[in-house]
Amino acid sequence: MIIIGLGNKGLSYKNTYHNMGFDVVSKLAKELGVRFSHTECKAKTAVTNVNGKRVVLAKPETYMNLSGESVRELMGKYKETADGIIVIYDDIDIAIGTIRARNAGSAGTHNGMRNIVECLNGNTAFKRIRIGTGFDHGNVPLYNVVLSKVKGENKTLVDASTDFVANELLSFLKDGDFDKLMRNVNGFKTE
Repeated sequence: MIIIGLGNKGLSYKNTYHNMGFDVVSKLAKELGVRFSHTECKAKTAVTNVNGKRVVLAKPETYMNLSGESVRELMGKYKETADGIIVIYDDIDIAIGTIRARNAGSAGTHNGMRNIVECLNGNTAFKRIRIGTGFDHGNVPLYNVVLSKVKGENKTLVDASTDFVANELLSFLKDGDFDKLMRNVNGFKTE
């Protein structure tokens, strides 16, 4: 199993909407008691075992729009098929405080996901968890929104969402029931 959180490397991107995938895998690593101590396949990785199964947590070191390069290399190194991959990322097309999980599907409007699908030769048969970042941002260009720091009430919503996803992934790693994870995640809504 490879769990990949999408984001951009570097301190200037820390706590931005676009780094919510990084936030989730960092929280999951903490819960599992592992650190991102390796750099391989264009990613920072943490490798552990849960119930006798290898789990690789990854934060691609490429920028968001080239995430597929890292995903493809990780799959090759760890001999993992698409159905053994989970990608976690922000999604401006769903409301902030909302989470969606699916077994497979299109890349939507997310450039990092588009690059993953492209690097996997069109294969979309991997699991994904989308964390909503959509809110009324007025006339601010989308690029500036996703790279802006999460603040105020939105920070509370984002933290609740990323905490929930990390906890659900921890449960999934123990019980192997992605359908249960999808039911729980898709029913999540911050108040």
